[in-house]
Amino acid sequence: MTTRPARGCAFRSLAATALCLLAALCLFPDARIAGAQQSAPQITLRVGHFPNITHVQALVARQLERQGKAWFADRLGPNVRIEWYAYNAGPSAMEAVFANSIDLTYVGPSPALNAYLKSNGEEIRVISGAANAGAALVVKTDSPIKTASDFRGKKVATPQLGNTQDTSCRAWLKAQGFKVTQTGGDVTVVPTANPDQLALFQSGGVDAVWTVEPWVTRLEREAKAKVFLEDTNIITTWLACSVKFLNAHRDLAKKIVTANEELTAWIQAHPDEAQKLLINELKEETRTGFAPEAVAQAWKRIKFTTDVSPELVAKAVQDGKDAGFLKGSTDTSKLIENP
Repeated sequence: MTTRPARGCAFRSLAATALCLLAALCLFPDARIAGAQQSAPQITLRVGHFPNITHVQALVARQLERQGKAWFADRLGPNVRIEWYAYNAGPSAMEAVFANSIDLTYVGPSPALNAYLKSNGEEIRVISGAANAGAALVVKTDSPIKTASDFRGKKVATPQLGNTQDTSCRAWLKAQGFKVTQTGGDVTVVPTANPDQLALFQSGGVDAVWTVEPWVTRLEREAKAKVFLEDTNIITTWLACSVKFLNAHRDLAKKIVTANEELTAWIQAHPDEAQKLLINELKEETRTGFAPEAVAQAWKRIKFTTDVSPELVAKAVQDGKDAGFLKGSTDTSKLIENP
């Protein structure tokens, strides 16, 4: 025969259990916090960048992650995981944003502006700056090109059609009086992936290259190139995100901006350590070794900053219009947004 406990005993047993649980929570309050953290939804943050020194924040952060030191994730919360995606140039990254393949990306102003205006200001926001300058037009040391007029009939390589250096190149050539089309004109602009520019330049396939660091320095050191033109007063890299991501995760976006500002300040204060991390990450992503002295040389051309200058934004818009990539309304009143 089974003996059942009296009802009073059962109630006393439940009450005792409840008191024990309450006492445990009082004695160990962290248990409640841990439980809340475990129940928080996991967020995968997909971030784009390029293997360029002008994207140093992303490269340093990614290398730190490989070493077990998560700069962004540690500041964004235990429920956030970061996935990094590398692109050759801005148009590809912006296409990934439109396709919802990434949430935000370090990118040059020209592709970001083009994407913003094509979507009537509804899809893209710039939430922070990252770098200015660091790009140049180079020719061979023994090149017959001495003045701007000497570019007539020549071929110039840029990283990708519509990227920031491609836009700057086309706008500058038109300002010199040349007719430039996507496929020809008085000067032929040849979109060529940064890693492929060196061999093309060395073989004589192009007469000049308009590109960004570290590729400018590589061309100088490995292909006997010299700088013909360097524009130091120009935006090179922004941190841009989709409006969808910003609306859904505004608090997270604010933390990202703060983490980017802190990382930029750390890079400015620790250039030697930052350069070592950068070199290691560039080797991981490009399978190419970069000499420390070459990186130090390139570093001097770049200004790492999170500021977004309205004057430089206006200049980027004008370059896009001059190059023929931006047409119609160029209202940028919603482009920059502080989360």
